[in-house]
Amino acid sequence: MALFMDVHNHVEGLTAEAVQGAHQRDLEVQARYGVDYKQYWFDEASGKVFCLVEAPDADAAAAVHREAHGLVADDITPVNQGS
Repeated sequence: MALFMDVHNHVEGLTAEAVQGAHQRDLEVQARYGVDYKQYWFDEASGKVFCLVEAPDADAAAAVHREAHGLVADDITPVNQGS
């Protein structure tokens, strides 16, 4: 499994409650794709969201978002975890 950071550049009408609900739906779907959405960060003012995810590949990570809530990331980048 690889680690990825996905970025949503502008989610219209983003609120803390909305992003928490979307993350919860990711958690409900992720096992079907062998994915583990670990953490998310967001900026309500800009609508930007970052999600840290462990997945077999970027397509599997995107599939979870697509099924869970339809908000597919604009970019999905492989990352290495630092110490």
